[in-house]
Amino acid sequence: MTNRPIASLGKVPEITLTFWIIKIAATTLGETGGDAVSMTLGLGYAVSTAIFAALFLVVATAQIRARSFHPALYWLVIVATTTVGTTMADFADRSLGVGYTGGSSILFVLLMACLGTWRLVCGSVSVNRIDSPRQETFYWATILFSNTLGTALGDFLADDGGLGYEGGALVFGAALQVIAALYFFTGISRTLLFWAAFILTRPLGATLGDTLTKPLADGGLNLGRIVSSLVLAVFIAACVWLLPQRAGTHPGEPAAAP
Repeated sequence: MTNRPIASLGKVPEITLTFWIIKIAATTLGETGGDAVSMTLGLGYAVSTAIFAALFLVVATAQIRARSFHPALYWLVIVATTTVGTTMADFADRSLGVGYTGGSSILFVLLMACLGTWRLVCGSVSVNRIDSPRQETFYWATILFSNTLGTALGDFLADDGGLGYEGGALVFGAALQVIAALYFFTGISRTLLFWAAFILTRPLGATLGDTLTKPLADGGLNLGRIVSSLVLAVFIAACVWLLPQRAGTHPGEPAAAP
């Protein structure tokens, strides 16, 4: 029996196929849900960002204060980062007029700065070492920036890149397959591959979300933002409820020392 604090047992889920299924669904919900509030309900990007940012702060604070891993709370924070990431990126790209290229560049710099500061302060950016409020704060800040960047990248490739929503989804899906191959067949850092995959799942979700909701004339399926969001929310809730999850580490990578 050890006297190790409960929090040191880990508060993020083991990185399995279940994790990535829910993550992609959550990023897709972030796109449809963010657009539903800002566009369908007509609240605009600034007001929607304020609403989702407040939600993120509330649930992230609850997550950081929790003493153990709670799957429903964890994924609620993930969804909050994807929705606020959607409206925040759209506000920067469209309302501020910096465009998709400018928005993606700014967000990439912010993400790299967050990761660099995290490594400088804590010595590592591995998700195997999320065992203190300080590390978890960096973890969620990084996720917020990565999901916001992912929205901008998805819009950049689909619109400015001329690939359309389905084409963008295929490109990001192929990139994730490359990362999976690197994971299984090379010795490249699992931490590096994790964050690369984590970032790329967001533009994949953004393009999938737009594919579901955009008009047929724009290459979408015109299923409606609110209906699509509700279906995705039910799917995520069912996955969290039915699929086994536990706090853990990267497969093939040793856990942090107690």
